[in-house]
Amino acid sequence: MSLIYKILSRAEWEKAKAGGRFDGSAVDLADGYIHLSAADQAQETAAKWFRGQADLVLLGVETETLGDALKWEASRGGALFPHLYRPLLVDEVLSQRDLELDADGVPQLGVLSA
Repeated sequence: MSLIYKILSRAEWEKAKAGGRFDGSAVDLADGYIHLSAADQAQETAAKWFRGQADLVLLGVETETLGDALKWEASRGGALFPHLYRPLLVDEVLSQRDLELDADGVPQLGVLSA
């Protein structure tokens, strides 16, 4: 089993749960895919893109359930990041966790399973 992660606002997650699917945040919709992170990329993603944002949720998703719609593509620093080219179904989410901010406003993800 291989897990990847999505950070999003609680409001986005509640809307997704109500509709059964997450179509993406504003940046996802603009780019045409849902941005995800591997375990070793997620904390840097949190610091770079989510600093100062409260009421965030971390979702854990099994890569094998996403099929061919999941592509690993070069992004930040040339590293391969997981991009999902379809909505993320709520039933595909294995875990969800509320995130707390540290003293610098960075969401703290803790230890993540790869």
